[in-house]
Amino acid sequence: MANANNTGTTPIVLAYSGGLDTSFLVPWLAENYRRPIITVTVDTGGIDADAAKTLRERALALGAIEHHQIDARADYFEQVLRFLVMGNVRRGQLYPLCVGAERVMQAQQIALMARKLGTQSIAHGCTAAGNDQVRFEVALRTLAPELEIIAPVRDQAFKRQEELEFLQSRKLPVPPFGAAYSINRGLWGVTIGGTETLTSKGSIPESAWVLSKDAFTKPRAPERHSIEFKEGRPVGLDGKAMSPVEVIEALESLAGPFGIGRGIHLGDTIIGTKGRVAFEAPAAETLLTAHRELEKLVMTGRQQRIKEMVAGPYGDWVHEGQLLDPVCRDIEALLLSSQSRVTGTVHVLFRPGSLFIEGVESPYSLMNASKGVYGEAVGEWSPTDALGFSKIVALTGVFHHRAGQKAAEQAKK
Repeated sequence: MANANNTGTTPIVLAYSGGLDTSFLVPWLAENYRRPIITVTVDTGGIDADAAKTLRERALALGAIEHHQIDARADYFEQVLRFLVMGNVRRGQLYPLCVGAERVMQAQQIALMARKLGTQSIAHGCTAAGNDQVRFEVALRTLAPELEIIAPVRDQAFKRQEELEFLQSRKLPVPPFGAAYSINRGLWGVTIGGTETLTSKGSIPESAWVLSKDAFTKPRAPERHSIEFKEGRPVGLDGKAMSPVEVIEALESLAGPFGIGRGIHLGDTIIGTKGRVAFEAPAAETLLTAHRELEKLVMTGRQQRIKEMVAGPYGDWVHEGQLLDPVCRDIEALLLSSQSRVTGTVHVLFRPGSLFIEGVESPYSLMNASKGVYGEAVGEWSPTDALGFSKIVALTGVFHHRAGQKAAEQAKK
């Protein structure tokens, strides 16, 4: 198969999530293109052994001749997530880029698989109305411009109900939730789209949440945990050394049942419309909040200010599928430099719907470096120094006020 050149025999590699759109595409592509379909799932988180087994079985039952799963979790953290943590990146000051940020990684792996199989054709299930079509297309055209991109859901504007009926009419497997909700899950969280998110008015029902379904109907007792960072990277939890991926997956299990990181994001889509999506990001919420507080302890105010100025645009470009643009490498270099002292432990308290930072500690603490105590005692300065400093700091305002008074007096003459 890898050496076949005839388009009638070379496979189409389908980026397969197991959702309704990509499940529909397996038989639809086979029927309409009359070519073998190979499904590829790029695991950027949220797929355990049972889920992987289900994805494989469903893909083959739908008609795929082969199914491949690629574990890209560690690469995803190294290429994307570590910089989102270092930049404390949120979109609209709320949404931690739960899904979407991994699309470039997935496109990269899909392109590599297509080349390995000797085919020139890649298919995806993105719609014309969403962000993912842009992310996939930009990444694929940058990484592998020679490949043919097939996007029937976008190009033929299939409706979810039509896809559901297509599968049902052929007695083929239908994904959980059917056509009611579109669910995407990755290492950084879950997004949920449904009829409720098509307007700005209300929330999705409690039954539609994935990670935090019982957080408020069956509230848990509070829990305390500690998170260790080294140079901005999460490296341990509760005193146990872990890889960053292990920390993220553990925090999802710990914080998810408390409803931490649950929200609905309303913002601007890549194509210019307003969009709304429900999300659950317990690990992202915990790590971003903890990391931010540790930075406050060890970084100067100017460092934080400059980093905030570049982290916002970086998050926008990652969200828009522009991760491969060289400007992102420049920003990443600054972020890496800024993290040289972001090492320490953050103590967190989980309560239903609440994440509370109880304290932070670091060998690079700027609080401990001062002999003074805020609001209590002077340190490297004297009371006389403080008085002189206040006078000097006030000068700009004094001059501005004085100039205004002089101008007013002259106007009266």
